[in-house]
Amino acid sequence: MAYILYGDRRSGSSIVELALAEIGAEAELRPVPLASDAQLAAGYRQLNPMGRVPTLILPDGTVVTESTAILLTLEARHPAAGLLPPGDDPGRAVALRWMMLAASEIYPCVTRYDYPDRFGDAPESIRRCAVGMAQEIWRLIEASISPAPFLLGGRPTLADLYLAVLSRWMGCEAWMPEHCPKLQSLARAVATRPQLTPAWRRHFELPQ
Repeated sequence: MAYILYGDRRSGSSIVELALAEIGAEAELRPVPLASDAQLAAGYRQLNPMGRVPTLILPDGTVVTESTAILLTLEARHPAAGLLPPGDDPGRAVALRWMMLAASEIYPCVTRYDYPDRFGDAPESIRRCAVGMAQEIWRLIEASISPAPFLLGGRPTLADLYLAVLSRWMGCEAWMPEHCPKLQSLARAVATRPQLTPAWRRHFELPQ
């Protein structure tokens, strides 16, 4: 039985799609259109009570939600794919550092940008604050990394996939080239990796 991935175009499921493509794992893609709030439907919430995408069903039927949990589950199930360095390699800590920073600091800004009405009565102000907070984190990452072309050299990790996708959200596709050229280059390296390009093109334009 293949993996089953629930998600939508340009959503967090794109990160998982990229990881599955890097692994070379077979996956059935099931659409959950966010524009029609399909993630809030009763049937879907039986799978994912939070009403979010992505959701991954493992071949044995186990349900996994939350993008970072899904990615780490895939890494543990497919160690030969090299989605992270082994546990005693310092590079593993480096990759996890940036992935977790993006997950804990940038992703919440995306939620506020996409759904400002959930957070107060001034949606445009909430959006502006979310963008500003995210850009601050992006600049911190930009100043701290030296991709060649990926964070740890010639092969992408989960962190590269995570950063590349998040760098396409909240208007960052236009902002990133001028303000964070290293991160733009990293996203281009992910997008143009041959085994990843088909999955990337299902969600985003190729970065310039």
